[in-house]
Amino acid sequence: MSGIAGTTARDTEIRLPRATKVKNKQPADKQITAEQILREAKELQEQDFKPPKQKISDPAELAEYRLRKRKEFEDLVRRVRWNISVWIKYAQWEESQKDFRRARSVWERTLDVNYQSEGVWVKYAEMEMRHRFVNHARNVWDRAVTLLPRIDKLWYKYIHMEEMLGNVPGARQIFQRWIIFEPDHAPWMAYINMELRYNEVDRAREIFELYVRCHPDVKAWVRYAKFEMKNSEIGLARGCYERAVEELGEDAQTQELFIKFAEFEEKVKEDDRARAIFRYALDHIPKVQAQEVYRRFVAFEKQHGNRDAIEDVVVNERRFKYEGQVKQDPLNYDAWFDYIRLEESAGDQDKIREVYERAIGNVPPALEKRFWQRYIYIWINYALWEELGADDPERTRAVYQAILGLIPHQLFTFAKVWMMAAQFEIRQLRLDAARKLLGRAIGQCPKQKLFRGYIEIEMLLGNIERCRMLYSRYLEWSPSTCTAWCRFAELERSLGESQRARQLYELAIQQPQLDVPEVLWKKYIDFEVQEGSRERARQLYERLLERTQHVKVWTSYGHFEAMPLPQLQQEAQAFGEANGEAAAPADAGSENADSLLSRSRSVYKRAFNTLREGRPDDKEEAVMVLEAWRKLEQQNVSAAEPGSATAADRQAALQAVEKRMPRRVKRKRPIITDDGLEAGMEEYFDYIFPEEKGTDQNLKFLEAALRWKRSRAEAGLEAESTEDHS
Repeated sequence: MSGIAGTTARDTEIRLPRATKVKNKQPADKQITAEQILREAKELQEQDFKPPKQKISDPAELAEYRLRKRKEFEDLVRRVRWNISVWIKYAQWEESQKDFRRARSVWERTLDVNYQSEGVWVKYAEMEMRHRFVNHARNVWDRAVTLLPRIDKLWYKYIHMEEMLGNVPGARQIFQRWIIFEPDHAPWMAYINMELRYNEVDRAREIFELYVRCHPDVKAWVRYAKFEMKNSEIGLARGCYERAVEELGEDAQTQELFIKFAEFEEKVKEDDRARAIFRYALDHIPKVQAQEVYRRFVAFEKQHGNRDAIEDVVVNERRFKYEGQVKQDPLNYDAWFDYIRLEESAGDQDKIREVYERAIGNVPPALEKRFWQRYIYIWINYALWEELGADDPERTRAVYQAILGLIPHQLFTFAKVWMMAAQFEIRQLRLDAARKLLGRAIGQCPKQKLFRGYIEIEMLLGNIERCRMLYSRYLEWSPSTCTAWCRFAELERSLGESQRARQLYELAIQQPQLDVPEVLWKKYIDFEVQEGSRERARQLYERLLERTQHVKVWTSYGHFEAMPLPQLQQEAQAFGEANGEAAAPADAGSENADSLLSRSRSVYKRAFNTLREGRPDDKEEAVMVLEAWRKLEQQNVSAAEPGSATAADRQAALQAVEKRMPRRVKRKRPIITDDGLEAGMEEYFDYIFPEEKGTDQNLKFLEAALRWKRSRAEAGLEAESTEDHS
């Protein structure tokens, strides 16, 4: 105390650690959650709060400890009387103190609270068994199975104890008591297995007789037969199966019994008996429930029968299956397809034709095309089979005529049927009939597939005038179809009629309505490029820009002006369909790279100015033009010789484009619902062009804040380095 009193205030001063700055603010490689930190802290504190171990050194202290624990348990069971786990802990504690009289008392009190808990009975009896109180354990088990005869676990434990003690008659007596209550299958098999362990086969057979009387079902009889088979009693095993069929009556008409019976006969080399059992099962079991029997019968015939028997079994089984499906739902065309394929594999033409006729007789009730699609394919397969399978052209022609007369062409039609009928007539060398058929089709129900197929046939035959006539009717019927205009023009160009092709393109772009006008204009421009006329292609671009100011048109125009003509012709041929015609020779010598570059720059400049002035809000389109322009300048810079005047000029042009590039910033705007209300804020990216920076006050404020943040960071680094040196 004197030493402490003599200390000065300076000696007792508490020095706080100096606050240090975190130098590395990057995330750690291994992340630790708050939950993990709390769990580790709790584990470290467990040793501090763990109560010390109590050591008892004399009998008086032991008696005091027991008295205190018993008082705690008694108070606890008084408060929570219905909590069985508290009673069990009490009894187990008394057992640990070797006071078995008190432990039994606690167990008995527990049973007074809830005698229906099987866990209490099991733990009570296990305590008696652990300490070799056999009679006490017997008494507990006997009371348990008397009070709870439907709990199988108690019976099993009781029997297991008697068998471990070698008291087999006692275990048998317990089983006899148990089967009086007619338990499930498992206890019966446990009783039988116990008798078999001691080679009591006759007793096991007697138990089986009681078993099949108690449970007259297939499972019990099959087990009885397997038992006899295992003991090499083939006659008795067959008798079990026969008795099962006879005694069970309608309950025996199941797949399981007949399959097991047939497998037994097959195992004892009685193939004829097994075949007879399979056939009897197929005749008496409903077909829907006999699928496994069919499968096993097929496998049996594959192993023991001949080829004809196997095929007959398979075909009959599948035929019956499909008959059931089509009777249940006559409009299930997928089932008809499967049925037809089955009959085609069998090869009986009369049967095949009969099934086809039955199938096509189920006409869809609704006059909607989606309901007729699967149905029409039955007719198509019918016609193909008559032509290829039956080799009967007259019947094939009759099938096509019937289906064409059945389809309601005023509502919808099927171009595939018309084309297949025409191609059939061509294969029969009846070209006039095919032309009449296709002419009737495009006159009665014109479709694009019909026109295209008819034109393709005439093209293969070399009838150009007919192709022109068909294209004319095609365009009269559908003048808005750009594909028809393009193919007609390509046909004329392939024939060397460039002027006719150009006139067709001019007529096409003058149509008031087109389905894909961008494809038509692209084809027209590529046509002029392949013809070697850059000036005409340029005029087309200018005419197109008068109609639309789309950004893709501007970028395509700029790319067109930058490329030499031979390269443009190659690109046009790659874009279009290959027609075997070479491009017209281009006058490449008249094209100067600088003039091409100048024209392309002027196009991009016009595009940028037009988009910025005409649609100032569509900044993304202007950015796309600038990116295409910058890509062009970058390619020109890389192509120039380093150090030359041309390279310097091109580098300056690239820098000029770079100065025009906007800055990409992230902003927020309100989300407006359909009701005109605000539903929060959303982030979006905006572009700030150089000419807009002077008017953007928010951007100036952000730049000033960024400069201030950088200056603060630099000042902090300098202060930190000064402290390190000190």
